[in-house]
Amino acid sequence: MLIGLVGKPSVGKSTFFKAATLAEVEIASYPFTTIKPNHGVGFVKIECIEKELNTKCNPNHGFCLQGQRFVPIDLMDVAGLVPGASEGKGLGNQFLDDLRQADAFIHIVDVSGETDAEGKSLEGKDYDVCDDVRFLEDELNKWYFNILAKVWKTFSRQLETGKEVNYARAIAKQFSGLGVKEEHVKAVFRKLEFKETISRWSDDQIMKFASFLRKESKPMIIAANKIDTEKGDENFKKVKKEFSDTMVIPCSADSELALREAAKHGLIDYVPGDIDFKIIKDLSEKQKEALDKIKNSVMENYGHTGVQEILNYAVFGLLKYLAIFPASANRLMDSKGRILPDCFLLPPGSTALDFAFFLHTDFGNNFIKAIDARTKRALGKEYTLKNRDALEIVTR
Repeated sequence: MLIGLVGKPSVGKSTFFKAATLAEVEIASYPFTTIKPNHGVGFVKIECIEKELNTKCNPNHGFCLQGQRFVPIDLMDVAGLVPGASEGKGLGNQFLDDLRQADAFIHIVDVSGETDAEGKSLEGKDYDVCDDVRFLEDELNKWYFNILAKVWKTFSRQLETGKEVNYARAIAKQFSGLGVKEEHVKAVFRKLEFKETISRWSDDQIMKFASFLRKESKPMIIAANKIDTEKGDENFKKVKKEFSDTMVIPCSADSELALREAAKHGLIDYVPGDIDFKIIKDLSEKQKEALDKIKNSVMENYGHTGVQEILNYAVFGLLKYLAIFPASANRLMDSKGRILPDCFLLPPGSTALDFAFFLHTDFGNNFIKAIDARTKRALGKEYTLKNRDALEIVTR
């Protein structure tokens, strides 16, 4: 799974990326600081099952803090997109190509309203931040439309010759490089219900289809970043009202980065996504003031900095992935003595057999049953996984 960070230049994408990953990336207040995409590991947060099983986990991948398990995910920060990106403006084609493998997008929007469409400072001038959402969605839709338009004449010729065509399969194949699946295409056909024969669709209908397909195959959440600025809350509410069909979460990537860096250096006790933190070391007046500002202007107003909530929603809300623990009903540790060492993310609808194959091909091929580590109940191969399941796979 890969989550892509998108948005115009200078909105805080690289700050969000660094806050989520603590990776070393270049951060600056001028457009196109990021040219090549940054790849890193972020984490989604779930309640660990250690308390339920009366033990203390020792993660092999990710980590656990105060009973909260952090499961790794792949993040990618691409250079800022500008109006005209789908036509190549601002190296747009290159940046869109970088997004091909993303499963979902986090659109970082600068709700301070202090930068124009190309990320340049407005120096006090007014700017409608909703335009940032409109232009980016428009560019992504045109990206899909341009790919779809290439095959439309072919479809028409095939119809004229009377050749039977599986359109869902053919369209999915055309978009295979973007991770579009046949079920995505079928879902869009069901939603639109165009009465006209596909070969008679107008450009507007093709564009509408492309837009729905983009939303279906690469869903998006809006991160209303720089929420702690003068017009941040006002613009956040405006975006939320204008785009009511999209989840919009207030965010201060700067604040989250400061908290994670402080926790990393042992200055505070902070679990990402929590509503508060605890100072555990003597700080300078400047450090105290900075932390007080985060607490007063961000955490007390919104309950969080937004970064962890956005990552969680992208994975569990948009993509509806499930966190599954491999766990023996009688022995909770692996061969190296690590207790509950793993937690994996699987797509919705996955079964016990899918989980077995995910762990190892031999487990799938030799599957007998799964056992629920909590209840000791035996489960068949068709058992549909639930979030935070803890299963042992029994093989012959």
